[in-house]
Amino acid sequence: MKTYSSIPGDEPVREIPCYVCGSEERLPFWKGEGFGYVRCRACGFVYQYPQPVPRALHARYDQRYFQYELENEENFFQLMLKGLRDVGFFWLERTLPVRRFLDIGCATGRLIAHLSSRGWETKGVEICHHSVCHAREHHGVDVFEGTLEEAPFEPESFSVIHSSHVIEHVPDPVSFLERIHSLLVPGGWCILVTPNREGLQARLLKERWRSAIPDHVFLFTKRHLSRLLVRAGLSPVRWKTWGGIAKGLAPEYLKRPLDVLAKWWGFGDVMIVLSRKTGALLDR
Repeated sequence: MKTYSSIPGDEPVREIPCYVCGSEERLPFWKGEGFGYVRCRACGFVYQYPQPVPRALHARYDQRYFQYELENEENFFQLMLKGLRDVGFFWLERTLPVRRFLDIGCATGRLIAHLSSRGWETKGVEICHHSVCHAREHHGVDVFEGTLEEAPFEPESFSVIHSSHVIEHVPDPVSFLERIHSLLVPGGWCILVTPNREGLQARLLKERWRSAIPDHVFLFTKRHLSRLLVRAGLSPVRWKTWGGIAKGLAPEYLKRPLDVLAKWWGFGDVMIVLSRKTGALLDR
């Protein structure tokens, strides 16, 4: 089953280069209904082309998106906790002298509400108006409504910045990571979660892969995401993947061992990376 996504309409589009290497040479890759992916001829990065303009992408996160997030709130919260455990966040938590946490794309605010109860000073960023209202009213958390670029945070404000299933949606992943770098304290930590285009399911299903959807305008591999992180001054420290095969695609006696092996061998459907702020931005 595909991940939730909006249905592309008559949206204005733009032409973009490869954000990893800057090349404008591309080859057709996967075709969807009303959208398509290309593969950079120089470095192999896969992205939608042409791509909806940023304001069109932002408009997609409406009441329907909020309902999807609300219906899956507990499940998504548990998955985020598992991901944080996988990269050692709760060990890291005990070592930090200052606990200031930013969640980009915080949805209903469930995660930052939980971390607030553990003694963290937390803030969130969320583009969906309905999700922001829910987070404030039901969880009592501090959430900025808008994009990360619009948020009025001071430089070096946070010791940890978390972003789960966001970077594949943003119009400019390079500027997104550079902004994260600027908001982290020296030596601060960034935790990113995104679908893994080199995972077993993506390789088997190709354009039928559940993450090949209109709202995912970039599809990352470990190699491509690592290049962007390093360029932004964020040094990857730990990678994990999970989700060997989705329910219904294999019998349970195969699914269980595949899910276990995906964490150790790196072919899972979703990847998480823990990175540390190490220095200045590198030239693009």
